[in-house]
Amino acid sequence: MRFYTQQHQYYCGIDLHTRVMYVCVLDAAGDKLVHRNIPARAAPLLKLLEPYRPDVVVGVECMFTWYWIADLCEAQELPFVLGHALYMKAVHGGKAKNDRIDSLQIASILRGGNFPQAYVYPRAMRSTRDLLRRRTHFVRKRAELLSHIRNTNSQYNLPDLTRSLAPKANRADVAERFADPSVAASVQLDLELIDTYDRLITAVELKLMRAAKRHDANGVHRLRSIPGVGKVLSLTILYEIGDIGRFDRVQQFASYCRLVKPQRSSAGKLQGHANSKIGNPHLKWAFSEAAITFIRHCPQGRRLYERLVRKHGKGKGKALSVLAHKLARAAYFMLRRQQTFDIDRLVA
Repeated sequence: MRFYTQQHQYYCGIDLHTRVMYVCVLDAAGDKLVHRNIPARAAPLLKLLEPYRPDVVVGVECMFTWYWIADLCEAQELPFVLGHALYMKAVHGGKAKNDRIDSLQIASILRGGNFPQAYVYPRAMRSTRDLLRRRTHFVRKRAELLSHIRNTNSQYNLPDLTRSLAPKANRADVAERFADPSVAASVQLDLELIDTYDRLITAVELKLMRAAKRHDANGVHRLRSIPGVGKVLSLTILYEIGDIGRFDRVQQFASYCRLVKPQRSSAGKLQGHANSKIGNPHLKWAFSEAAITFIRHCPQGRRLYERLVRKHGKGKGKALSVLAHKLARAAYFMLRRQQTFDIDRLVA
């Protein structure tokens, strides 16, 4: 956890919402100078902060509308700090909670050096990352439609679909399997939606690859040197990381990828595990998927996986988790050192 400890003359805490925001400005002594609700627009905020420039820092809790205020502060050369929502317990832990209290607490912990920082993703790559996440949403919707066809087939106890429905050629006569016209129409709707998703996903992937070539073509090339890592996994890893330099140590990166198991202990006794969802779920998925494709495409990786299964003895899931951790560490050093994948280092 990283805290914002830089000292300023004024501290601005904002409880941000879609249409309004509650703003609290404290001076270095902790006295309230401003504490009121204003529209969530650039002009009212800049007017309110004008008397406290140039030495004012703006703090906002991480929620889905922070993009515009981060870009505004960057354009106006105002220090901006994004608060990690899961770490900001002080904002949500009081007996009473409202926008006025939250804005004061945000400003107070910012002033006190206890403001937990989240990563302010660079504006230049942010929209492409969001498009990549949107693609993932469409792919999962497509998978739901494919599953619905198979479930419908089982529901009517028809012969198993022996071929994968993912290729379009294998979906030609699927709707005709169902005698009931309504069931056939339902399946036909699924098929038409799948065709639409195929077209949209292909177009999005083309845009993503073009954007990646502008942002970091070498990074994509290095990540794709890992056996089994294709364009989607390499793009996910690249864009979810952003700047690899923000991780001082490989342990920080593995923790951010949700590939370590956090422990809670007291007086030398293990109290259990918690906070497993603090980190990036997209990187967790990417490296978990990479571990599966890695052992499928790399004989040395398969032998390493079998060795991990024998070593840990807790089933295949534990070995895959360890392998995903190893791949994440490899990706970290590849991007930091600007090197391609070396299988001998991984299996050593």
